[in-house]
Amino acid sequence: MSVRVEKVFQLRCEVQTYAWGKRGTSSEVASLIQSADPSFSIDEEQTYAELWMGTHPRGASVIAKTNTSLEQWISQNPECLGSKVMERFSGKLPFLFKVLSVNISLSIQAHPNKALAEELHRRDAAHYADSNHKPEMAIALSAFEGLCGFRPAAEIAEHLQTTAELQAVVGTDNVTSFVQAVHGSSGALSTAVSLQQCFAALMQCPRETVREKLASLESRLQTDAACNYSWCSTIAQPPAARLFLRLYKQFPGDVGCFAIFFLNHMKLKPGEAMFLGPNVPHAYLYGDCIECMACSDNTVRAGLTPKFIDVPTLCAMLDYRCRTVDENKFTPVQQGGAGGAGVSVYDPAVPDFSVLRVELAAGEMDYTLPLVDSASILLTVQGEADAYSGSLGEEPIYVTRGTVLFISAGESLHLKLKKAGGSGMVMFRAYCQLS
Repeated sequence: MSVRVEKVFQLRCEVQTYAWGKRGTSSEVASLIQSADPSFSIDEEQTYAELWMGTHPRGASVIAKTNTSLEQWISQNPECLGSKVMERFSGKLPFLFKVLSVNISLSIQAHPNKALAEELHRRDAAHYADSNHKPEMAIALSAFEGLCGFRPAAEIAEHLQTTAELQAVVGTDNVTSFVQAVHGSSGALSTAVSLQQCFAALMQCPRETVREKLASLESRLQTDAACNYSWCSTIAQPPAARLFLRLYKQFPGDVGCFAIFFLNHMKLKPGEAMFLGPNVPHAYLYGDCIECMACSDNTVRAGLTPKFIDVPTLCAMLDYRCRTVDENKFTPVQQGGAGGAGVSVYDPAVPDFSVLRVELAAGEMDYTLPLVDSASILLTVQGEADAYSGSLGEEPIYVTRGTVLFISAGESLHLKLKKAGGSGMVMFRAYCQLS
């Protein structure tokens, strides 16, 4: 008699308590865990920064019912990945799914492409522990702030020309060269080349000079704040001044405080996203988000962090194209799902992952998640339901806020919502969409 293998099951997932996370019940990470497991006790003094859902060795998920590691179960049942995913990614789950609750800014960083990741791992395995690339997507759960990509060149030029302390650390010749490039002067360097020179000069400026000029600017901005930032020549710059003061308070003397004059300040509403491709400079500043990425932890850092920094590598690898805030947002494709569901598809141009956001309106009673030819991980952030699947037999899994499910490739999942849909249901599903 054959033994039935459950192909849909609940996961218990790893929490990371990094210092930059939100504390106690203010953390969405902690709130989600406790909602799914009322026995979980939240420590109001503890930071709850990230919830990791997947097989990454630094935070691997386990099957809640058996305590078996998800990675081990997949290795014993590789067909759960789907034939294309199993072949393309050598029997491994290709993505890592997360929830982040950010209270203090994360480091200014970028992630290498596959070729550079392999080189860095060969060269310095102690700091670059794997050879995979790490494209990632951040989808806001709350009002969310970050830095992403270089600002439009004219904005950067304006900051360089109107902020004496920034000029001092970048260098007058570099500033002049960049302004000439922006204005298209005859014989000028390209904007990207000149921008790289300016950014590298900033990042490589002696620490004592950086600390001195940061303190000078901070003192001046504190005074000018009462005068509506009178040093600014346009209305576009006071937000950057306010952001500078916030970051200086968190990381006094850190060169990353100057970097905000180069990078776009992103403010995302719930459901809005940004895709962080290879070599794109970025940092998360505040808020809660869903994050999905290739299964890697490769990060090259250069500021706003006490961790290892690698300035030469970062400056050499960065994408120096200048874009607007709107150009750095990732717009999902909206689909009308069955039963009145609203489905947003976040499908970046990488093979490792895609994300669905499924929202069921209040009053809905039933919904069936479509079949996909990939293993997927489903996180519920609102609502409750009984989940039925063919491999489960007649016994459903109770799904509520914070529940995390693994769904094997080719498995459907039918949801019977509780309380006539209550206030509706919101779920995020990570999977791998290969053509």
